Amino acid sequence: MSAYQSNNPDIPAPGRVLVSAEDLAKRVTVLGREITADYAGRSPLLVGVLKGAFMFMSDLARAIDLPVELDFMAVSSYGHSTRSSGVVRIVKDLDLDLAGRDVIIVEDIVDSGLTLSYLRKNLLARNPASLEVCALLVHNDHQLDESILRYEGFRIPPEFVVGYGLDVAQHYRNLSDIRVIETETDE
Repeated sequence: MSAYQSNNPDIPAPGRVLVSAEDLAKRVTVLGREITADYAGRSPLLVGVLKGAFMFMSDLARAIDLPVELDFMAVSSYGHSTRSSGVVRIVKDLDLDLAGRDVIIVEDIVDSGLTLSYLRKNLLARNPASLEVCALLVHNDHQLDESILRYEGFRIPPEFVVGYGLDVAQHYRNLSDIRVIETETDE
């Protein structure tokens, strides 16, 4: 049993480390440099997708050597499950107007691409000057058009992961690394 095992027996335990805290820090620094170079002379608006992207966005914002603004959206497609329901809904909308702004969506993970496709369509309708995507994790088997992922952290196998902001039923966001969730079929 992991030291991080939830007190709730219905919540599976985090298992092996997939991406270490050190590798996360290095990659976020590189992404920050890329965004700094690409947006030189501009002030991008980072739109974090809550709750999973909050840690990544915090570190990314500090790695960008430009004035940036931050705003957040909360969307839901998972609930308490480890599988998407297939329905995306906005739980919290943005506070800022996107019209004429350079916007970067900051996502924790691209799985099916459903949430990201929905977000892009929704935000493009608000007339930003530009709209790009920065995803920390991308599942290898996703079915998304590659051209919409401008900045990408890590490609990972199609496993359910937690840590560094990602959760299962609101557990394990505080892990400093990315870990695979243990399920009975993994054992």
